[in-house]
Amino acid sequence: MNTSEKVAVVTGASQGIGAELVKAFRQRGYRVVATARSITPVDDENIVTVAGDIADPATARRVIAEGVARFGRIDTLVNNAGVFVAKPFTSYTSDDYALVKGVNLDGFFHITQLAIAEMEKRSSGHIVTITTSLTDHAISGVPSVLASLTKGGLNAATKSIAIEYAKAGIRANAVSPGVIKSPMHPVETHAALGALHPVGRMGEMGDIVQAVLYLDAAPFVTGEILHVDGGQSAGH
Repeated sequence: MNTSEKVAVVTGASQGIGAELVKAFRQRGYRVVATARSITPVDDENIVTVAGDIADPATARRVIAEGVARFGRIDTLVNNAGVFVAKPFTSYTSDDYALVKGVNLDGFFHITQLAIAEMEKRSSGHIVTITTSLTDHAISGVPSVLASLTKGGLNAATKSIAIEYAKAGIRANAVSPGVIKSPMHPVETHAALGALHPVGRMGEMGDIVQAVLYLDAAPFVTGEILHVDGGQSAGH
């Protein structure tokens, strides 16, 4: 087994930003463990795909175990999987709450624990979590309590992990996007969504990919919440 090449784990990797992250890490010579509910095998011996619900602890165990078995190490974990349910706060159901909590919080918790345990063996590693600038700057007309509750918690957890593991050689950062052009946003919504940002447009998936890659290559940066949001978090 060749264990000299770095290995990145990407959750929510079947489409959108996750799929673009897989491509970008491969272009930089990383081996990749890609996971999502509906992900399918690919014709690349340096990519392992693991289908499963990231909210399920068993999925997290399989992702890390298969990555270590195939590639021998885990260097970077990108917690990209996430769900957003836009409803007035009093309209959320228990199922809505369970879904958002399961993917956004439980999914982060289980796989990050396992990834850090592997990183500790090498005294190096990096956790990057995708959150949202709505936690810093709520927008009238965009109900987002569950997103703020969960993703805001991930921002706080990122800083805590960064400090707890700083001397162990493990970094933790977050990328906090505005609204990004991706398959989840139909083209007919782009003008209205773009107007939510001071720069007057939506972001591109490549903006988030580049932010993740920057943080992964920045050894003196940890505990950072990097806003990639067209000025949204600064206000209007």
